[in-house]
Amino acid sequence: MKMAEDLELEFLPMEKPEFARNPLPYFAAAREKHPWLATCNFGYVVHQYDAMKDLLIQDDKMDTALDTIVMLMGAQDTPWGRLTANTINAQSGERHKQMRDLLMPLFSPRQANQNRLLMQEVITKLLDDSVPKGAFDFEEVVGYFPIGVLCSMLGAPAEELPRIRSSLEILGRGLSLDPGILSELQVGAQEIDRFGQELVAERRAGKRPEKGGELLDVLIEAADNGGLTERELYDLLIFLFVGGYDTSKNILTLIMYEMINYPEYYRRCAEDISFCEKVAEEALRYQSVANYPRITTEVVTYRDVIFPERTMLFFPVSMSGRDPSAFSDADTFDPERRHGNRHIAFGRGMHICLGQFIARAQIVEGLHLIAQRVKNPRLAGDVAWRPFLGIWGLEGLPIEFDPA
Repeated sequence: MKMAEDLELEFLPMEKPEFARNPLPYFAAAREKHPWLATCNFGYVVHQYDAMKDLLIQDDKMDTALDTIVMLMGAQDTPWGRLTANTINAQSGERHKQMRDLLMPLFSPRQANQNRLLMQEVITKLLDDSVPKGAFDFEEVVGYFPIGVLCSMLGAPAEELPRIRSSLEILGRGLSLDPGILSELQVGAQEIDRFGQELVAERRAGKRPEKGGELLDVLIEAADNGGLTERELYDLLIFLFVGGYDTSKNILTLIMYEMINYPEYYRRCAEDISFCEKVAEEALRYQSVANYPRITTEVVTYRDVIFPERTMLFFPVSMSGRDPSAFSDADTFDPERRHGNRHIAFGRGMHICLGQFIARAQIVEGLHLIAQRVKNPRLAGDVAWRPFLGIWGLEGLPIEFDPA
């Protein structure tokens, strides 16, 4: 047995821009030092696929560390700090179960399939508005797709999306552990909170969309019946808005970034939606976007390594699929790959991504229709990368293409 602090481990500068641009060499160096563990400025990094799978399900010994992140950011008793420390992902035990049980039927595989027509309508409208230009920032345009679907499910007016997009953008960076964005996080949290409260007030006053909106009805009914406090109602709305924006948008952007290099795969995506499913699953393995923090609530021993209570651990599932010990030819993008192991892009344990089935359906439906309308995409400028910690991905993807 060894204490984690006594091991010789590679240091990963995960908060640095150069790390976000290309994390792969850093993880390769970490594997040379230790098969599954490294360090960073905020704790330890579990970088092996099998170790992530094993440890992420130990919910009885770890919390999501969101209250610790608020403390590290110096954001206690602030709007963003309160929101982050009280989101559903920060809950555990019976209260967490009650809130997930309320939401699960609304995000089930069946519900995802029932919303496929809605997804097609939203992406078609975006493409109708954008494709004739022959060029656009793909990341910017596609950002309106998943949040447009969620707003339809909630019954929020589509014309309000530009108002809240900047708030969603900054809130998606909240786990990057960058105190320099704290003032923007406060503004974003307050703005999206106002938007949610206005939406609830209008629905209670009898204002309804022509169609959709059942998701908000369920949440309001739960609050009115005592299943949620009023504050929990608004916090859940913020959680849904932020979760429904960043992840699907970032993954779709990364898929387009890869498809530019694989025109044959992209052509097949336009012809065969079942092939889109293969591309989506391979993309989630190859380079996804989530990096999960955890903090131990008791002493944890794993593979003869001891972590004391209150040890911060990071699980970069975004890179878990590139582990050569878990995936053969891990650095090759191959939608026809025969999976021995399955990716863990949506996490594990009680906090596994609630919206994974909606996200999968959106990615597949969006990719299929985009590939039919955006022909022969070419990179039309430089790309930048979001911070690796938190929700990773491209920041902008300028493309040119042949409109169809």
